[in-house]
Amino acid sequence: MYDNFGLFSGGSWISGAAAGDVYSPVTGASLGKVALASAAQTRAALDQAAAAQAALRAIGGFARADALHRAADEMIRRTDEGARMISLETGKPIAQAGREWVLACDQFRWYAEEARRIYGRIVDSRVPGGRFEITHEPVGVVGAFTAWNFPAALPARKLAPALAAGCPVVLRPSSQTPGVAMVIVDCLRAAGLPDGSVGLVVGSTADTYAPIMADKRVRKVSLTGSTRVGQQMIRDAAETVKKVSMELGGNAPLIIFDDADLEAALDLSVATKYANAGQVCVTADRFFVHESLHDAFVEGFTARAAKIRVGDGLDPETGMGPLINAGRLAEIEAIVADALAAGATLKHGGRRPAHLNTGHFYEPTILTEVTDDMRVFAEENFGPIAAITRFSTEDEVLARANASDMGLSAYAFTRSPERARRVTAALKSGMVGINSFALAASEAPFGGTNHSGMGREGGSEGIQDYLDTKLAQILF
Repeated sequence: MYDNFGLFSGGSWISGAAAGDVYSPVTGASLGKVALASAAQTRAALDQAAAAQAALRAIGGFARADALHRAADEMIRRTDEGARMISLETGKPIAQAGREWVLACDQFRWYAEEARRIYGRIVDSRVPGGRFEITHEPVGVVGAFTAWNFPAALPARKLAPALAAGCPVVLRPSSQTPGVAMVIVDCLRAAGLPDGSVGLVVGSTADTYAPIMADKRVRKVSLTGSTRVGQQMIRDAAETVKKVSMELGGNAPLIIFDDADLEAALDLSVATKYANAGQVCVTADRFFVHESLHDAFVEGFTARAAKIRVGDGLDPETGMGPLINAGRLAEIEAIVADALAAGATLKHGGRRPAHLNTGHFYEPTILTEVTDDMRVFAEENFGPIAAITRFSTEDEVLARANASDMGLSAYAFTRSPERARRVTAALKSGMVGINSFALAASEAPFGGTNHSGMGREGGSEGIQDYLDTKLAQILF
């Protein structure tokens, strides 16, 4: 299934120095062999990107906008291919895969228009006859690193604003989901950007990450990944003083206040919690439910979770697919075992489905009577586990919700506009949803604070990380 692709450099698909297997999370079997780059091939892709800088900048924002719209048109034409590739490589239900592909298309549409809106400004100078001109220029070659859990949306969030700004990009997608990125890059190939504007390399850290980080021509790197990897990238970027933006881990609190619309909260939170088998950095991990609603919430949550069908994502009846690999499955089993040993109560799930003998499946799981110091609550679980606890007062729950180094997303359900404003202001998080989990949109800035990263993707803010600001004092 990867025969039409490979590595992408200088406007063409090329063979890799080696080949590696990509494995299905549904069956554990190989989906096919993908081209792997050598360090020399990564450096060659960087050479091509550096050579493309002048041409990509020279065509101007309007021509770049037209090219990004053509890329989006091609992606829409290939929606079925893209959604199927997402489902094959991640195991996520095909309907979820289709929505992700549409979200990725939307990034190219949005940033096509942002390419036309890279405005400068003029400021009067105190010097007689002078003025300040403030302009914005592309920062240079970009290295982009993406995770496996959203293999279309994450590359699109980096490729679209970088190209709109006039920056060539070398993309290194996850080796677990390379095919989705390949389809997107092939759509960009068809869009007619200058050769070298986009490169794609897949391979080991030594052969891909290390050459990108060491190259002083790479002026910006963008990462979606774990906090541990982000910390290492910051250290590595310091050697050549690269700009860095990153969206890292999360441990989102969800607060159900006593005046919440319980049915709406249940419908939305169950659907969101188990999307992509819980492997979503912005999903709710820590469920704080007011003591007056706790038992009813647990009962309703369990009833809904029990109806979710676990299976192959290509089956349209599937509501939740597998975890990405055996390591993630083992980690989820360990987190649940630790919680139960510490006194948590298992209300639902907590095991591999009996009817699925292959792949990396785990049942939608609900734990109650959890405490804030349990691993399932104190750390991001990144899996299909809803950990539920009670609270009594607003001050108490806000203090507990904020007791985390992470600050990516946070959620609350309440009918009170006044409380909604107070809670939004009090929560230490880059993004807050009130009676909603819908935070990811091309027109809105996406990102976190503290150990959840820096910079933003999406919205008019998203293009700023790919631009340098230049000041000129002009006297006549």
